[in-house]
Amino acid sequence: MRTSELLRSKIREVDDFPTAGIKFKDIMPLLEDPRAFRNTIESLVLPFRTRKISKVVGIDARGFLLAPAVAYLLGAGLVAARKKGKLPSKKIIQKHKLEYGESLLEMHVDSIKKGERVLIIDDVLATGGTVEAAIKLVQKLGGKIAGLGFLIEIPLGGRKKLKKYKAKINSLIIYDKVPLRRGF
Repeated sequence: MRTSELLRSKIREVDDFPTAGIKFKDIMPLLEDPRAFRNTIESLVLPFRTRKISKVVGIDARGFLLAPAVAYLLGAGLVAARKKGKLPSKKIIQKHKLEYGESLLEMHVDSIKKGERVLIIDDVLATGGTVEAAIKLVQKLGGKIAGLGFLIEIPLGGRKKLKKYKAKINSLIIYDKVPLRRGF
């Protein structure tokens, strides 16, 4: 079984959650399976091994489940991109659009140094709004985007939106364009 097929087989689809008509993609069965979890992390790391990554940014909340293991294997530091009000120290803030409104993403001002090469990790790339906010935060701090890694990609325009950043994009599973939610 190919890695993408193994990973896809471990993602549970839940109909009508959180609302009617939505097929929720539950990644917890994948994370609970040692082989699938190991394959996920190794597959996220592989394209970036030679890119001299200084920091790995995990996006709140499911990116937090993947980014620490990726950072460990790359010998890089770990940075949190959090939702508003979650970071205790001095931070910078970036507004971004969600499917149903707007949100804020924050990062500590001292988390990334000028010139550091940064890999951003999240569970899903869909419209690209959240990861674009993380990119802007990294750039405000002087970091260089070395790559973007995702467990799942749903073709809702995110890849096209992110092309202008000229970063390598690695998505392990690509779904057909359907309305769905991610989760755990």
